[in-house]
Amino acid sequence: MNSKQASGLAIIGGTGLTQMPGVSKIREHHPESPYGALSAPVEEYEVGGERFYFLARHGHPHSIAPHRVNYRANIDGLSRLGVSQVVAVNAVGAVHPGMPSTTIVLPDQIIDYTSDREHTFFDGTEEPLQHIDFSWPYSENLRQSLLGAASQMGLTVVPRAVYGCTQGPRLETVAEVQRLARDGCDLVGMTGMPEAGLARERQLDYACVALVVNPAAGIGHQEITMAEIEQAIAQGMGQVRNLLQHWIQARGPSSV
Repeated sequence: MNSKQASGLAIIGGTGLTQMPGVSKIREHHPESPYGALSAPVEEYEVGGERFYFLARHGHPHSIAPHRVNYRANIDGLSRLGVSQVVAVNAVGAVHPGMPSTTIVLPDQIIDYTSDREHTFFDGTEEPLQHIDFSWPYSENLRQSLLGAASQMGLTVVPRAVYGCTQGPRLETVAEVQRLARDGCDLVGMTGMPEAGLARERQLDYACVALVVNPAAGIGHQEITMAEIEQAIAQGMGQVRNLLQHWIQARGPSSV
């Protein structure tokens, strides 16, 4: 067995990204967590001589609903593998009318609209009560690094946005999307929280690469269909993979 170890980087793949095609798979890891089972085995990949971990948030094949993802086990398990940096991929709807389908966005803020999810390690039972600072939920260093990689590729991405995280799995009503817009949200998705908060509790640098796959309800003035979403994923997720692969190779071992 090659003794080379994966870096402290993990990619969490969402809808449309349950594997990393085009890169070499080295092995699978099955970390144990007191919070239960992870969504899937953690896969270790290599691209351009750089190794990284990959976890399918919804399992592979895609089968776990957003509100049933064991976010605590996923983040805890990655932490136990020595991960210190996480880039999460999320398929989202556009609340902002200037973000058409297949737009890639690197949000810098998030608003949590979810309920009844196990959202903290520090609840005073499993682990002692703590209050973390969450003013800036995404790592600015990771965001800038990803923006730099996109610029090197000539890939246009939206550098800032507010992600509104809803409960799912149903899509939102027109009135709900109007409220999101009034609250300042640019994007709407179902998996951004509690994942980002748990990463902060485990002191992991965390950033999000969001792919717009549909206009949110009332923005496109037509019914949202799964065919529309699947088409946007097919068109846009390849660009997301290319960005991640370029970024991983460009950052090199000194960035770990």
